[in-house]
Amino acid sequence: MRLRTSLTAVAIAASAALALSACATTGGTTEPDDVTFEAGTTMAALNEAGTITIGTKFDQPLFGLQGLDGNPEGFDVEIGKIIASELGISEDNIEWVETVSANREPFIENGTVDIVVATYTINDTRKEVISFAGPYYLAGQDILVLAGNPEGITGPEDLEGKDVCSVAGSTSEANIMEYGVNLITTDTYSNCLEPLRNGNVIAVTTDNVILAGLADQNPGEFEVVNNPFTSEPYGIGLMKDDDVFRSFINDVLEESYADGRWADAWNSTAGTVLDLPEPPAVDRY
Repeated sequence: MRLRTSLTAVAIAASAALALSACATTGGTTEPDDVTFEAGTTMAALNEAGTITIGTKFDQPLFGLQGLDGNPEGFDVEIGKIIASELGISEDNIEWVETVSANREPFIENGTVDIVVATYTINDTRKEVISFAGPYYLAGQDILVLAGNPEGITGPEDLEGKDVCSVAGSTSEANIMEYGVNLITTDTYSNCLEPLRNGNVIAVTTDNVILAGLADQNPGEFEVVNNPFTSEPYGIGLMKDDDVFRSFINDVLEESYADGRWADAWNSTAGTVLDLPEPPAVDRY
């Protein structure tokens, strides 16, 4: 049986206080009263438009997976809804755009999306062209193998010289190349599953939470080695040097940690498979 981490007393108290406020809570997000923002800010522009375009994954179980209605669902999606709510934008007025690893920075730079919430690891290379709010979750790269782990893989060192699948443009791609693997890349992690099934690759590698979602979606076929070998802080991508907007998102994240919305978002999505983690401290760089 899996044990869940309890919320801290501070978060519980904050949640109680929130319940007494004028805001109503639905589906893990708050519907704020009318909000106003300083003219000229991204927040003011989005609030006035009454809509926001958010890039996310459509093939990541637990974090961003396209539902039967065509909209994505998962932890990343709920984080996006929380941010939109604080801008005075209802979830019905969010435009979701499928965003894969290779096009996240271009989509931000060219204005295709306003923000990206898509299992998006914060790193210095990406910060050369975009900015990040967060992190809002800390993952770690791991390895997915066939159920029963017939090759006895325990870590990335066991993959040297062997065929491994990952996604082009991801940090996982760069990380695993350091171990001398024969890397086969595709555009989505779900496209790595068939090569693993038929023996064309010996393993799939990316963040542990993504692999856990894939294994959960295909019961009895795969398993996660469960030996993370990197730290992957997930952030929210936005236009470079929009410091006011980044600070706003960081404030929203911290408020969601304290009032319980972040935990609610986790428990209703990734928390159906994974334990509730501690929220990470946001980076105020």
